[in-house]
Amino acid sequence: MTSTSTPPGLARFNALEESAARAVLLDACASTAWADRLLAARPYATADGLYAASDSATAGLTAADLAEAMAGHPPIGRPEPGDPASAREQRGMADASAELRAEMLELNLAYQEKFGHVFLICATGRTGEQMRDAVKERLGNAPEQEREIVRTELGKINRIRLARLAEED
Repeated sequence: MTSTSTPPGLARFNALEESAARAVLLDACASTAWADRLLAARPYATADGLYAASDSATAGLTAADLAEAMAGHPPIGRPEPGDPASAREQRGMADASAELRAEMLELNLAYQEKFGHVFLICATGRTGEQMRDAVKERLGNAPEQEREIVRTELGKINRIRLARLAEED
C-alpha cells in the first residue's frame, strides 16, 4: 500500500541537519557511499522514494563499500551489546540451543575465513536453524556469487531499517 502523505519519521528525517541525518543513515548501514547517496536525494516525499534510493545506492556499492557496510554488522548469534536493531533482527537465535549457537560460531568462522567478512543475512523472521542452513549452503558459493547475495541481503536489511525510521512516531 502506497501512501501519499509523508510518514512522521520520514518527515523528521527530512528535517534533520545533514550531520544528524548522516548519523541516522550510518546507524542503518555503515557504508558512507550509501549514506552519501541517500543524503544527496533528500528530501523524500514518500517512504517508497527512500526505499528506491536505498535500492539504487546498494546496487551501486563497490566491493570496498560492501566491506564497509558489512563491518557494521555483528556475526549471527552474537548481536552487539546495547544494539537493539541487531538484537531484534537476530531474535531467531535468542532461544537457540547451546549446540546450535556453537555450530553457528563454527560456521561463522569458516565463512569469515573463506570470504574475509562476516556472514550477512537478513535475519528478521528467520529461525536459528534457517540461518544455520543458509550459511552452510552459502559456504559453497564462489566469492563473486556470494558478494551479490550479500548485496541482496544488505538491501533487505536496509529496507527494514529504513521502514522503521520512516514509520516511527
